[in-house]
Amino acid sequence: MGAKAIAIFLSLLSLFLSASLSQYLESQTLVVRSLPKPHAPTWLEESETLTVPLETTGESPETAFSVELHHLDSLAAGKSTPESLFVRRLQRDAARAKAITAAVAGKVSLAAGTGDFSSSVISGLAQGSGEYFTRLGVGTPPKYVYMVLDTGSDVVWIQCSPCRNCYKQSDPVFDPARSKSYQRVRCKTPLCQMLDSPGCNSNRQTCLYQVSYGDGSFTFGEFSTETLTFRRTKVDKVALGCGHDNEGLFVGAAGLLGLGRGKLSFPTQSGPLFGRRFSYCLVDRSASSKPSSIVFGGSAISRTAVFTPLLTNPKLDTFYYLGLTGFSVGGTPVRGITGSLFQLDNSGDGGVIIDSGTSVTRLTRPAYIALRDAFRAGAGDLKRAPEFSLFDTCYDLSGKTEVKVPTVVMHFAGADVALPASNYLIPVDGSGRFCFAFAGTKSGLSIIGNIQQQGFRVVYDLAGSRVGFAPRGCA
Repeated sequence: MGAKAIAIFLSLLSLFLSASLSQYLESQTLVVRSLPKPHAPTWLEESETLTVPLETTGESPETAFSVELHHLDSLAAGKSTPESLFVRRLQRDAARAKAITAAVAGKVSLAAGTGDFSSSVISGLAQGSGEYFTRLGVGTPPKYVYMVLDTGSDVVWIQCSPCRNCYKQSDPVFDPARSKSYQRVRCKTPLCQMLDSPGCNSNRQTCLYQVSYGDGSFTFGEFSTETLTFRRTKVDKVALGCGHDNEGLFVGAAGLLGLGRGKLSFPTQSGPLFGRRFSYCLVDRSASSKPSSIVFGGSAISRTAVFTPLLTNPKLDTFYYLGLTGFSVGGTPVRGITGSLFQLDNSGDGGVIIDSGTSVTRLTRPAYIALRDAFRAGAGDLKRAPEFSLFDTCYDLSGKTEVKVPTVVMHFAGADVALPASNYLIPVDGSGRFCFAFAGTKSGLSIIGNIQQQGFRVVYDLAGSRVGFAPRGCA
């Protein structure tokens, strides 16, 4: 047989094997949609958000409440194109992932060399920390403001007048002098000592806080307690920073509601009321204009959720670590990906965190390459397109309304999470280019981002030390 005949035979064999492979792969349908157009957020009339007293019921609380969440892009509704918003989202995402990695790497001395005290360096990013915000009342009577919610942060804080430095926000700056429930925390009290490195105003003997973010932004001021109102639910004596000096690009929100695992996060502080349980469901904004939501209390636990244990980083208590053991593509476990690639060691290095404020899931480089190559092999029928930003596996789906793609499953300890197709093949521009929405990182830390969490009710059960995933959880 001549060389030409051999080449033709091998080519035909390759086509046959490729066809056979795709025939036996598990697949699902991806509906081809364009980038989401942001909608301006709408809220319930504040006159409807009447406060009611809460009853503390210990570890089995009946108290629960739910509030809407809106994506940061909705603040730019009508002002920017979907393409420019997506590019900015990826820029924020890169800064956040870098800051989280830096915070974990610098876990022993988070603010080394600053000369100032610091409560912690929390997972920061350009233009604020976190991708989702809600509207809540601060003080008595409640003044309603936008607050960013962030699982990668602990300290709750809000801009306060008088301002030494304040960035521009959508609502008037909160004035603690006009609130009946505002109380300063005294120096050397147990609450003040919960800050990693508390400061003290020696004249007033009041506690001071500072939080610095990875992009150089920071907030500084008095540590205090105040009442927060979520629709019809009032939560008293929440420890929060009243920031009189706030510098950085925090967009239009008045402050931040930290949802991390630390001692001063809102879920930890409100544990007696809500049993240290909350859950959120982030809507796929390309498919629905309805808002996302977050639930606190017993109602946060979904009956259809599959759970995986929370792991603990001995050196850093803010982040939610999970045991990721592998991936399957097209119904077949991906070779080369084992739990050892995601191991959290005794020194606090490595591991996998789940984060509401990171968009794109980042995997250690060997795991990502194995996952990407498995997906490319299973999606061989799709027309390839040039790379885009951090995405190196893209396809031209222009002119199509739907396509078949191989399934992708994330395997956690005790929980298999099958992703909808729109959670891993996403539009990136207006020309029909879609990209595989994972990325590699040279860091040992992997991050499960919010694109992969879309449509699931993600349950944070701190009391049970576990995280759950309930599919189709936004209904």
